[in-house]
Parts: sequence; structure tokens; C-alpha cells
Amino acid sequence: MARRASSGISPGLLIGIAVFVAAAFFGGKALLGKKADTFSDASKLSMEDMLENGNSLRGNEYVIEGVVDEKLRWIPDRGQVVSLKVKGSGGADEYVGVEIPPEFSKVNVEREQRYSIKVKFRQGGIPVATGINRL
Repeated sequence: MARRASSGISPGLLIGIAVFVAAAFFGGKALLGKKADTFSDASKLSMEDMLENGNSLRGNEYVIEGVVDEKLRWIPDRGQVVSLKVKGSGGADEYVGVEIPPEFSKVNVEREQRYSIKVKFRQGGIPVATGINRL
């Protein structure tokens, strides 16, 4: 009697390959798809406006991008104050003190690291962080 050749790939193997491809696709998308908040709803802070009259900015939200120069003060129940080194319009470095409230105590703000900080100005023209992203 003549032997017949098997025709094609078994259905179990096809299903296994399809499940593996789907799991790899969705798993990769879940890992790579997480992007940090870019703060696109707030405008970038003009250093000239802040240096001219920071009190006029109160109640508004802006984004400051810069390098943490110093961690000036830290009190566990009140938060911390950091100094950000920001490039001014003339290319010179400007320094801005930013208050980081205690709700960001889990964020490890490190010296010499670049951050994008969303701030809201309170009375007296003091910028208070409402969001922090490491760049």
C-alpha cells in the first residue's frame, strides 16, 4: 500500500503561533507605550516675564525645563525647594527656585539631572510644582 503525505501544518501549531504573536504584540505595546506626561496643556515659562514681575504670573500654569542645581531645603511634611538652572533667551543661565509640595515626596529629585516641571504661581510669584517629569 502507498503512503500518503501529510498535507500542511497542524491546526494546533497554527493556533499556538497566533497566540504567541498576539501576546508578543500586546506585551511590547504595553511596555513601550507608556510615555511620560509632556505637559502640552501649559505654555513654556518666559524667564524675562518671571524676572520682570513674577507676581503677575500668579494663578497661571507654566512648564519650566532645566537642570536641578541645588536642593535648597527639605522638610518631610512641607516638601522641598530646589534651584533649577534654566537657559535664558540670551543663552545665559538663569536660576529659578521651585517649591515641590509633599505630595511629590515619592519622586526622587536629583542634582545635575534634567527635569520638566509644571508649575503654578502662587501669591508672591513663587512657582509651586504641579507635575514633575525627568527628561
